Amino acid sequence: MAGQEIVSIEPATGALLWRGMPGDADEEVAAARAHWAAWAAQPLAYRLEALRRFANVVRARTDAFADLIARETGKPLWEARTEVDSVIAKVNISATAYAERTPQRRMDSQLGGRLALRHKPHGVLAVLGPYNFPAHLPNGHIVPALLAGNAVVFKPSEKTPATGAFLVDCLHEAGVPKGVVRLLIGGPAEGKALSAHPDIDGLLFTGSARTGIALNRAFADRPEKILALEMGGNNPIIVWDTPDLHSAAVLVVQSAFTTAGQRCTAARRLIVDERNYAPLLEEIGKLLDRMIVGDPHADPQPFMGPVIDNEAADLLTESFVTLMSRGGRPIRHMQRPANDRPFLTPGLIDVTEMNDRPDIELFGPILQVIRVGNFGDAIVEANSTRYGLSASLVCQDPALYDQFWANIRAGIVNWNKPTNGASSSAPFGGIGWSGNHRPSAYYAADYCAYPVASSEAEQARALIGIGLRDE
Repeated sequence: MAGQEIVSIEPATGALLWRGMPGDADEEVAAARAHWAAWAAQPLAYRLEALRRFANVVRARTDAFADLIARETGKPLWEARTEVDSVIAKVNISATAYAERTPQRRMDSQLGGRLALRHKPHGVLAVLGPYNFPAHLPNGHIVPALLAGNAVVFKPSEKTPATGAFLVDCLHEAGVPKGVVRLLIGGPAEGKALSAHPDIDGLLFTGSARTGIALNRAFADRPEKILALEMGGNNPIIVWDTPDLHSAAVLVVQSAFTTAGQRCTAARRLIVDERNYAPLLEEIGKLLDRMIVGDPHADPQPFMGPVIDNEAADLLTESFVTLMSRGGRPIRHMQRPANDRPFLTPGLIDVTEMNDRPDIELFGPILQVIRVGNFGDAIVEANSTRYGLSASLVCQDPALYDQFWANIRAGIVNWNKPTNGASSSAPFGGIGWSGNHRPSAYYAADYCAYPVASSEAEQARALIGIGLRDE
């Protein structure tokens, strides 16, 4: 029975953007399985050249691609352009990472032999993409997977299918064989069918902790399949003993509200020295008073657009009310300017006196504020989470940063920088509920190919020198 039609609506306008029927996981996996061996047999230089052509195709279509991302996600056009730039840059970064992380090496061994280290692709890899960065994040899996010689079945989020289809079209236009990159349109049912398919050799996932944990359980009895999970965070930013409160406020606002708070690295909790609480919040308030929240194509460009859809906006609004009902004191109410569209203004709420704060990822423009009296308590508060993706410290004292770096539980630890905006030239991943120790970005090469160690000699020469009777 055919599935329900997938429809993509522009969050900022409510206009219909794209529609299509769900695909079939069996058909897409079978096509990838039939073609991956020929792709893997091609020289690395051949695969790299195809991916460099892909970067050129995306570069030539930058305006159309950025416009599509802005319309489908609601993010400002300036930000959509940075996402397209990241898609282009991924090819050269992946080539460098592949050479460094998965090299071929030969070493001398005893008796005239040699040891060889090479890497092999897994085969057919499934990629499940998110809606917040519908091009950049799945591309961060797809490009290194293809470079290593894998075939890919990519299912974009059902909330951003048009961007996923555009990305795959660019790959095919560049000459990457259609059988090697397959697009699976669909919703949760198609995602489950793909992730459970017996003929995939691994799954590369970016999304919520709840889904990631379910995938981890599902793969528990499938150790032969690679599973890479990136699952978000309940990220802290600490502001401590800094004379430049304006810059501190800018870093907090960038951390919490870029992409309308829909980044896995977004700051969810602001932990602040109670002596600086009032003046810092005053500076943050001044920035929020000036912040433009609007249509992604508006002029002047907004700082942030809507969240992804009305359902997400409703859930975030309910979450803010729930925090209030459990003892949170609103500093700045999160507002819904238009009831029929998912625009939200940034919300700030003091949860210092709140018992049993929920350790969840509120994926939107809500920032919880916690006052503390000493730096040790600030670190304890920062670590009070099952997640461990990103954390940032704003302060002027290098000794405090050393203490912070040594004690914080996170895979991304920043100093006088936002919690978000991680570099693709470094590994990207976290601990706890933020991932399963398979960091992406520069380290994606690690889970796209497996090492093979070989002991080799040009001819067989062997003897047994002990344990045999004399002839």
